[in-house]
Amino acid sequence: MTSFKSKMFNFLIRNGYLFQGKLKKEVFDSNTSIAGFRERCEKGASKYSKIPEGVTTKEQFIEGMKSEWLIPQGADSNKVVLYVHGGGYVSGSCSDHRGFVSKFAKNTGVTNLIYEYRLAPEHTFPAALEDSVKIYKWILSSGFKPDNIIIAGESAGGGLCLTTLLALKEQNIPLPVASVAISPWTDLTCTSDCYRTKNKVSPAPLNSWFVFSKYYIGSNNATTPLISPLFGDLKGLPPILINSGVDDELFEDGEKFYLKAKEAGVDIIFRSGIGMVHCYPLLAPMFKEATEAMNEIVDFIKKYLKINKKQPAANRVDCPEM
Repeated sequence: MTSFKSKMFNFLIRNGYLFQGKLKKEVFDSNTSIAGFRERCEKGASKYSKIPEGVTTKEQFIEGMKSEWLIPQGADSNKVVLYVHGGGYVSGSCSDHRGFVSKFAKNTGVTNLIYEYRLAPEHTFPAALEDSVKIYKWILSSGFKPDNIIIAGESAGGGLCLTTLLALKEQNIPLPVASVAISPWTDLTCTSDCYRTKNKVSPAPLNSWFVFSKYYIGSNNATTPLISPLFGDLKGLPPILINSGVDDELFEDGEKFYLKAKEAGVDIIFRSGIGMVHCYPLLAPMFKEATEAMNEIVDFIKKYLKINKKQPAANRVDCPEM
């Protein structure tokens, strides 16, 4: 049974448009301003941009990309999480994800590196993937060992994590030790039932995923594995943890990828959040379910980066009582 607190937060998130004085959810189409959408994302994220105590930030341009290191106090300088931001491939930046990723770094106790890959519609596939492979190769060339690297991300960033793994495998580049994908977008054909049945109860604008998909795909085919990792050869991928909210358009994307990867012999875990919305673990410690999901992600990362098998209390997320 979902907690009262999670129901309250999920209701507020799903019906955010009501608190903006609107009676209906926004509907996306080809006339929707992507520049305006990006501006709203930045403005919304500014409310949660506070850096947790004990985390320092360091900006750096890497391979021409604006990037940012989020370094928790006491972090092992030999280990890193390459964090791939979400945003439907059309938005997302270091600044609008800084609040979430800095908390992620604090919770895991591991340095996170976030970067700004090229966005659609200005830059269609394979721009975002090429940038992700490029920055991963830079990490390797900087002295990080594959066994000390994890790729993590949410939403489109979660899908980009998985396509990056496929691209690295194709190019015979050593794979990271593991990957975490939160509500990953794995099928840009957008043909799963969830895109129709869940859009009404999710915080995403109506039809937004169809618009984002069209912009990112460009003239390519949506079933191309390096666009939609669900259609790829998943054999040989490293251990993966996927977490998806059941009340999310992308729920089936995560579930289907899990089932295919498991059949291919991948060491993979899938967690479904009953009654949960898109990327709910990032809402920790607001409610119990988000906190539990984040703690599982933290434990997974620490396990594969071999950081204290027993989770120190200082790095666990505590959910405040009502």
